[in-house]
Amino acid sequence: MDKYLPYIMVAIYLIAAFPILKKAVRNIRHGEIFDENFLMTVASIGALILGEYIEGISVMVLYRIGEYLQDRAVARSRESISGLMDIRPDYANIEKDGELVRVDPSELAVGSVIVIKPGERIPADGEVIEGFSSLDTAAITGESLPRDVEPGSEVYSGTINLNAVLRVRVTAPASESTAARILDLVENATSRRAKAEKFITKFARYYTPAVCGAAALLMVLPPLLFRQPWSVWVSRGLIFLVVSCPCALIISIPLGFFAGIGAASSRGILVKGGNYLEALTKVDTLVFDKTGTLTRGIFKVASAHPADGMDRDGLIELACLAEAFSDHPISRSLEDSYGKPVDRSRVSEAEEHAGHGVSATVDGRRISCGNIKLMRSLGIGCEESSEPGTAVYVAADGRYLGCIVISDELKPDSAQAVKELKAAGLKKLVMLTGDKSVIANKVASELSIDEVYGDLLPQDKVEKTRELKKELPEGRILGFVGDGINDAPVLAASGLGIAMGGMGSAAAVEAADIVLMNDRPSDVATAVKIAKKTMRIIYEDIAFSLFVKIGVLILAAFGFANMWLAIFADVGVCMIAILNSMRALRVN
Repeated sequence: MDKYLPYIMVAIYLIAAFPILKKAVRNIRHGEIFDENFLMTVASIGALILGEYIEGISVMVLYRIGEYLQDRAVARSRESISGLMDIRPDYANIEKDGELVRVDPSELAVGSVIVIKPGERIPADGEVIEGFSSLDTAAITGESLPRDVEPGSEVYSGTINLNAVLRVRVTAPASESTAARILDLVENATSRRAKAEKFITKFARYYTPAVCGAAALLMVLPPLLFRQPWSVWVSRGLIFLVVSCPCALIISIPLGFFAGIGAASSRGILVKGGNYLEALTKVDTLVFDKTGTLTRGIFKVASAHPADGMDRDGLIELACLAEAFSDHPISRSLEDSYGKPVDRSRVSEAEEHAGHGVSATVDGRRISCGNIKLMRSLGIGCEESSEPGTAVYVAADGRYLGCIVISDELKPDSAQAVKELKAAGLKKLVMLTGDKSVIANKVASELSIDEVYGDLLPQDKVEKTRELKKELPEGRILGFVGDGINDAPVLAASGLGIAMGGMGSAAAVEAADIVLMNDRPSDVATAVKIAKKTMRIIYEDIAFSLFVKIGVLILAAFGFANMWLAIFADVGVCMIAILNSMRALRVN
């Protein structure tokens, strides 16, 4: 039996090592000689030649286990963003001769009317023209709460209709839909590599041939120069080869970034690459746009100040009727505050004063509604409001009736976002806005923002962003958070662009490096936490791998390391690094 043992062991070895041997041969044919497969092959075959069958087989078996753990780790990372990969709609329903016919979403033209039944995924971006329902937007935004829609509401491909039949007019072709843009972003995220990933690739390119040369010298020089036993030094050289394999670094570093991107995706934060995740940890100054970013971009009546002889409800009613034929956000906020159906039959002779306001005849009275300039031009005396917000002054037949102040609402989590970002170590938070300075200062004061600049035109925002970048310490980055549409130039000019409200904005996806699908400022802080945790884990993997390898390499060179210690220094360290990288998937 003993005489057949070598053959049995070689057979077991070939079964265990076949995939690795195949990769090594294939890579050698393509000119990629010095990789982990080559190192494993040479070391394990050398162990077999020296009669260390168990050790030679164990190298391959444990390496295969390490590869399996790597595959499982990658699979778990992919699961975090696999929900996004399921958002691609399979079909669309169109009505033909009174019957629903399924077509491929790519066949839908802009203007087509599609029918979405309960439980079906919306196949294209569009506008609801008939029906009231709720949508499950979790695959797009990560939000668990359904979003109600009605005629006039925008809907996005990839979301799921929950309650009732909807008829939707398509507003964008399938190739430009929200789902298509998100899928493209996610699929290309891993192609943008961070500096740490590039370093490891470059490091391995020079490191592997160097250690192969060192192992060869270790095997040959002592026997030739000092007449040492060949078997001892060949064994040490093989152990040296096993230890030197850089697979822990090659596998765990990209895996860590992949896990970090996956963790962010599961929270509705789309990071376009590991380089942007790494850049997040270097942000020193973060600049916010105001409207639509820290505020909801929805104007509400904040207060009303009727003149003597006028009541609040009457003042708002007259202003609402005067603005009845305007589509300005102010008219909509007045209508919301009025809270009743607007009887436009009471209104006639509506006239718009460009940049100043409107005038209209309401119930036979001439109502003027607008800013202080309109009042001055009409010769109507009134005091200018000092209250933060947009002041709307109302007069009837030349007599001042009162003032209504309209302001934007802060998002519910804006204050929390600022607090968490400061706790995360950001040095300076700045707000840039085109709004009046008095409004900007009020918002900045409520949120405890460090610096604020108001009355800025779009080009002023770009210039101010460049000025702030010049003030940064060496190696630090300026980040900008905007809505991704109006702020596209500033997003591009900053060191790191973060777009809010990416669900319906093509400009957000294109201009920004990171897109926050939930439209929540607090997600910026979440993204910073994920990035810092990911980078901390990656640096742990690098430090641990290098410390163990260098230590065991020295021991191997002096004959104090056996093959089992070498296997731990290679496969064991690799497994530990992989498991550590997977911690980046968990978001605290």
